[in-house]
Amino acid sequence: MNSEETYDIVIVGGGHNGITAAAYLAKCGLSVCVLEERPEAGGAQENTEPMAGVRIDPAATYLYAAAAPGFEQLELWKYGFRMSWASRIGRIFHEPDTVRRIGSATTDGVVPLDEKDLTGWATLMGVGTQHPFLKELLRAVYWCPPHPVGMEQTEDDIPWVQVLKQKAPEIWSESLREMTLFDLYDEFLGSEAFKVYQATVAWYSGAAPHWQGMAIPSLAGAASLMLGGVSPPRGGMHQYAHAILRCAIAHGAQIRTCCPVEEIIVRNGRAAGVRLADTAAWGEKTIWADKAVLSAVDVKSTFLDLIGPRHMDVSFLQRVKDISLKGGSIYVAHILLREPPRYGPKFAVRGEEPASQMVYPCDHRRILLEHIADVDSRKVTPSLEPGKMLWLSTGSKLDEPTSCTIPGAFLESPFYFMVPAPEYHVDGPEAVNKMKPEIDAAIIRSWSEVAPNVADNVTAYWSNSPYDSELRNTGLIGGNWYATRLCPDQWWGTRPLPELARYRTPIDRLYLCHQTSHPGGLCLMAVPYNLMHILIEDGIAEPGDWWYPSPWYIPEEEKKEAVYR
Repeated sequence: MNSEETYDIVIVGGGHNGITAAAYLAKCGLSVCVLEERPEAGGAQENTEPMAGVRIDPAATYLYAAAAPGFEQLELWKYGFRMSWASRIGRIFHEPDTVRRIGSATTDGVVPLDEKDLTGWATLMGVGTQHPFLKELLRAVYWCPPHPVGMEQTEDDIPWVQVLKQKAPEIWSESLREMTLFDLYDEFLGSEAFKVYQATVAWYSGAAPHWQGMAIPSLAGAASLMLGGVSPPRGGMHQYAHAILRCAIAHGAQIRTCCPVEEIIVRNGRAAGVRLADTAAWGEKTIWADKAVLSAVDVKSTFLDLIGPRHMDVSFLQRVKDISLKGGSIYVAHILLREPPRYGPKFAVRGEEPASQMVYPCDHRRILLEHIADVDSRKVTPSLEPGKMLWLSTGSKLDEPTSCTIPGAFLESPFYFMVPAPEYHVDGPEAVNKMKPEIDAAIIRSWSEVAPNVADNVTAYWSNSPYDSELRNTGLIGGNWYATRLCPDQWWGTRPLPELARYRTPIDRLYLCHQTSHPGGLCLMAVPYNLMHILIEDGIAEPGDWWYPSPWYIPEEEKKEAVYR
């Protein structure tokens, strides 16, 4: 057996970003090899079967990708991608009875959406407006490469500002750039309960609602769900990942699992290939890259483990060491019931809507802000007292029948509760794991306030803490937007370090392709799409007429523009 192989592109890491980049580059006609250390590719887009007939998503469950150009450019429908549409979300603007039933859940019962809630939310989502803008707004926030390093950004250069100025003048104001999300909601929404509900969803999906100047990036997290986010892929998130894998393989990419990489080989300051660990389940231990190596693992692993100090400047390595990768903050539960939850008298107005997403309790923003303070500031496990324990249920999987095929069973999954990032917890990284029985009991107790039949109806219960989830579900440095306090100089164009913000690295032909290199957050296909602009600029990739760049992309001086000609 040969001891060496050569490809145009070698990608370290077969998570979502790695396989999506492989699909893009293979479609460009390049030879691509993806190396994944785990037995299966896909990363956080995984499903597990804790018991026969039940399939759950331990990490990613929402498809924050409806605005992604990748659906069109990679033609994922050709490779088995299908959606199980949750049609009830669209009814909020069209069926008054649905509006009254859905409302927002408080300890006093369901608070219906008022007229200002409906008109304001429709305005913020671009529903029924002269120029629908939501898809463009999301692309301006996520699917848009950072501007060239060192470029002085003005208001005219910020993509989302341009979208609102052009398409939503009723939303845009000069003060918007300084607003918190609650400032924005106070202007456009009516009921406090609906503001808390949407702010909680935004917090779980992106920037915190109290962060100054982050109103639109925070709104974008919640708005991502309006374009199909609460509609799960048919077969779960892993089927979505499999569609991308099929696309990559159909265009010639090689996907190899059980192949941990020991070293990124650097010769004369250039990434030349990789060396596999001796434990890799592949005979060829050295794999060369003629054009580029892409690291789809986090920035610290890339430079501290795979590159090593002999190839890097000492000051650069120290700044990499100073970056925090402390894990995510979501405690996830999956609950199997003998029968659907039945709402108590205060929530009976919801009628036959057991599958709806719910945030509870939405009484007042103080509850949310206290929870955020516990997670981000005090670093303690938030209150487990009913009426103060804030949780989010994504609802049942009635819209995705393959998730539970047990006759007579009802799966509520996932059920979310935010806790501090493990390494930040004042009682140590294992603190939340030690409290799992207490947290699990509190979830059932609090949920029973809404649906009293739940307590005596549980047949199986599974949960994973952020510590259990490792770093696979981290969207940005610090775990996610909500796991660390962001400063303006960390946002978008300079994250995580100015010289890395555009995916290039100090090593020639070594590129980053991981969530720690761009605020793609949970918005899938954002990082590989944005990276493609840079690879085209550098003459590595030459796509066909299926490719189109971001309209807000600004090319590097003296580089090839990332456009198809």
